[in-house]
Amino acid sequence: MRYIQVIVILILLVLGSWYIFAKSGVSSEEAITSISKSFNQKKNQLSSKTIPEDRQYKVDLDGDLYQWIGNSVEELTESFGKPERKDLSAYGYVWWVYTDKNEQYIQFGIQDNTILTVYATGNNLSAEPIQIGQVYDKINKRFEFENRVTYSTGISSYSFQLDKNEIKMRPLTKIGENVFVQCYFDTFTNKLSSIRVMTGDVLLKHRPYAMEYRGDLPDQPELNSEQWDKVESGMEQQIFDITNVIRKQFDKKVLKWNDNVSEVAFLHSEDMAKHNYFSHYSQNGDGLKERLAANEVYYFRAGENIAAQYPDAPAAMEGWLNSKGHREALLNADYTDLGVGVYQLYYTQNFVQQP
Repeated sequence: MRYIQVIVILILLVLGSWYIFAKSGVSSEEAITSISKSFNQKKNQLSSKTIPEDRQYKVDLDGDLYQWIGNSVEELTESFGKPERKDLSAYGYVWWVYTDKNEQYIQFGIQDNTILTVYATGNNLSAEPIQIGQVYDKINKRFEFENRVTYSTGISSYSFQLDKNEIKMRPLTKIGENVFVQCYFDTFTNKLSSIRVMTGDVLLKHRPYAMEYRGDLPDQPELNSEQWDKVESGMEQQIFDITNVIRKQFDKKVLKWNDNVSEVAFLHSEDMAKHNYFSHYSQNGDGLKERLAANEVYYFRAGENIAAQYPDAPAAMEGWLNSKGHREALLNADYTDLGVGVYQLYYTQNFVQQP
């Protein structure tokens, strides 16, 4: 057994309901440029890395993803090179995004030159002793998912409460003194869809589960309008990227980014947030058809996915994947273009089929 000790205060607060609503899909964008080094080369570099003695894990996890928590930007750059882009998050850290021709997708959350969280999905992506695509029962035997995950530090203690649906779709397990793994499962196939590794502080800021606690709770970061613009733009691109990775996993054609459709999607997310409603229909009664027409978008077929109050883009994507209506949109073979619009924590995907 190896131990990791990363000292970060962990707290988690209840995040109310997670809302999702679905229709058929619509949207597109150009395939993203692959990074200069192949992921196979990076995987070899990752596998050769060792974990410092002062950050070894309580459980025997040798996969590439786990060892990055607590590592530096310099170590990441040495192995992965420069990221495709850097996206500001709503939680104080910056996502360094790496992707490889819609096959694999990894985000490293970095703050103060230190990696605090990793989100990863895609084909042939290993997180030993588990892998993307493995069935739930096999992974459950390794982690033994429970409905209660506890953490204590000093005089403070925290207990995260997972309901039956959460244990099935996004169970949580503790693998170190301050390191947690969130496994996202595709409940339609019963297979692992993606994985998130994070410190307790990141888990606290996301607040994805109900919690009982004794101690102090930290304040959430407050963002100004300029910062929100950057966060929203990053999440839009993340949703586009992950959508195409998911479609590639199911042998569906990659969608193109569509600026006009994205504007329609953004305006709907903004309208829902500012007027405190959640619906495919605007308060004036207009639906997707009318909104696309107003922006002179021509198409053969169109559809829409909306979501609200997910902590970030990867979480919203996993929610859509596990909802029948959203899933049909994500995997519809007819769509050619995708437009994504995010306003704070309101998310809209518009899919269209164009000539």
